[in-house]
Amino acid sequence: MNLKPTQWIPGALLLLFPLLASAQSSPVQKDQHVAARLIGEMSHIQPGVPYRVGLLLQHDPGWHTYWKSSTTGYGTSIEWNLPGGFTVSELAWPGPEVYNSSDIIDFVYKDEVLLTAVITPPETIREDQVEIGFTADWLMCEKVCIPGGVSSSLAVPVATDPARPSAEWKSWFERTDAAAPSEDLPFAVNIWTRGERLVLEVSGDSLPEALYFFSDQALVEPAPDAEKIPGDARNHRLEFPLNAGLSSLPEKATGLLYAPGDSRESAGTYWKIAQPIASGPPPESAATAPAARISLFVLLLAFAGGLILNLMPCVFPVLGIKIMGFVNQAGESRGKIVAHGLTFTAGVLISFWTLAGVLLALRSGGSQLGWGFQLQSPGFVAVLAFLLFAFALNMSGLFEVGQSAVGVGSGLTARGGLAGSFFSGVLATVVATPCAAPFLAPALGAALALPPVSSILVFTLIALGLSTPYLLLSIFPGMLRFLPRPGPWMETFKQFMGFLLYATVAYLVWVLAGQLTDAGGYSAFSLLKVLLGLVLLALALWIYGRWGAYHRPSKSKYTAYVVAALLAGASLWTAFSGTRAEASGAQALNWEKWEPGKAESLAREGSIVYVDFTARWCVTCQTNKAAVFSSGKVRDKLRELDVVLLKADWTHQDPEISQALASFGRSAVPFNLIYGEDADPEILPEILTPSIVLEALEKAQGR
Repeated sequence: MNLKPTQWIPGALLLLFPLLASAQSSPVQKDQHVAARLIGEMSHIQPGVPYRVGLLLQHDPGWHTYWKSSTTGYGTSIEWNLPGGFTVSELAWPGPEVYNSSDIIDFVYKDEVLLTAVITPPETIREDQVEIGFTADWLMCEKVCIPGGVSSSLAVPVATDPARPSAEWKSWFERTDAAAPSEDLPFAVNIWTRGERLVLEVSGDSLPEALYFFSDQALVEPAPDAEKIPGDARNHRLEFPLNAGLSSLPEKATGLLYAPGDSRESAGTYWKIAQPIASGPPPESAATAPAARISLFVLLLAFAGGLILNLMPCVFPVLGIKIMGFVNQAGESRGKIVAHGLTFTAGVLISFWTLAGVLLALRSGGSQLGWGFQLQSPGFVAVLAFLLFAFALNMSGLFEVGQSAVGVGSGLTARGGLAGSFFSGVLATVVATPCAAPFLAPALGAALALPPVSSILVFTLIALGLSTPYLLLSIFPGMLRFLPRPGPWMETFKQFMGFLLYATVAYLVWVLAGQLTDAGGYSAFSLLKVLLGLVLLALALWIYGRWGAYHRPSKSKYTAYVVAALLAGASLWTAFSGTRAEASGAQALNWEKWEPGKAESLAREGSIVYVDFTARWCVTCQTNKAAVFSSGKVRDKLRELDVVLLKADWTHQDPEISQALASFGRSAVPFNLIYGEDADPEILPEILTPSIVLEALEKAQGR
């Protein structure tokens, strides 16, 4: 049957009406490296029924935009142009990716992302179709960062019948909802401040290997990953420097916790948090709970360290002599021999408990900050490294201590009866302490960072390890014949074990290197100061061992004491000047604000001018500053030439800076210029090194 157009066109249009009435996405708008369009979740708007839309951002390969809160960039924003009576919610932000460039951490979106919002229409809409207008702005970055944005609108039909999901965009909204952050936290979270730092502690079973905290308030400077609390798999602690730009702390810390997936197919899991910020750790947190920070491994190390102390040359030779003294004093009475052994053990225990008490008293101020903070302090790690380094040098034979202690205690230990045995235990502790064995040193280090009860438990195990051979031999004196004879092997053994202590020192220096190079306010020179401090300490102890031995003449001995003490003090001063955060690099230089024409005017007057077009959100800018202005040669050259430093800060959009960049054919930062007298400025490359800047300064000097 043949139909005329006037007969079939109206019918076809009637059949196509449901499709023609569906919401169409806004046209794709692209600004350089990011394309954007607004899409609707449902086929049409019902009066009074919330309607969800989404801004779909599609990034060129290698480019990214930022999450809602950023320390180096800024998140995408939308300005809505809605019909009268319509309202719109805040944007819902999917979980971002972790972006790490030269240890500068931020949270970004790559490839494609959908930012959603809910639009609520009025109860009555007279039109058959409404226009949802919007203007979106973002910051897009690769090696450089460029502000971008688009303006467009979405036309949406209006109908009173129930809406159906958009066939084209349904899957986008479903995927976004499936990956949305969860509000059901599977673990406990506590947050508190410690000085200028924020501590976030996560406790629970089966914690992820790594956690990230995304603060949506720009509360902190991001950290690469979580720091596990030593010895406890049920607790993670993340610690961050507070954002220096904060005027005051909010009552709650809000944002996301993120556990990365274990494969490319598994993107990971996000959880929302909104946790009150306390002024200190909670009473039952992992930072204060004694049982949470101690482990069987540490206790075994402590006991093994105490046992090995008996093999040191300053202890082993007197082991058999002391047991025979017990036997001679007690005669044939087995009970009295055992009593002497128990009394000796009591002397060792009380001595170690006294040592533990002194150490706990010295660090008592730390209780206000939460136990465990010491190992996160560069100063404490440096102290521990210096202490163990001194022990290692002692074991290597560079110097000896303890001889005078033997003389001082000889009168007490020569007493008869149980009192003599008690003071023998005290003297054994005094003499053994300088011979700290490799297994003892880590146990002592752990005890210094543990809560009080755990610390005392560790010292108790060390004391039991030291006294166990005496106690066993007092119970079974016949076992003395199985002991090896003292001899040169003991000195060889002691020196060999010293290398394990050197390995421990190397590990602590590695930890310190991370703290001094990653933490804000430190320079690379800080670590060098600590290493030089170790060298000075070795020199001080060498002088003490070479000329300060007890058999040396008094004049030589006391001179060595003074010189060694001065050098030891200098070593500590050098090291601790490196562990104190101080202004360095770009922060230590005198920057002036850039203004149009200022650089050219100063150059005509004969000044060399360095202009840095930069922004806080520009990762490459921050990397350049860290690489160039931490160089002493660059800073010296800037001072030598009396270079005027101008900073054009584009963190917030500035038309004058944008115009200046455009005059050089640029639209992004970093952008660095060096002006010489009566000459066009030299444009520096995007990635800077100290040598590039020094060469450019020398050229400017020669003009």
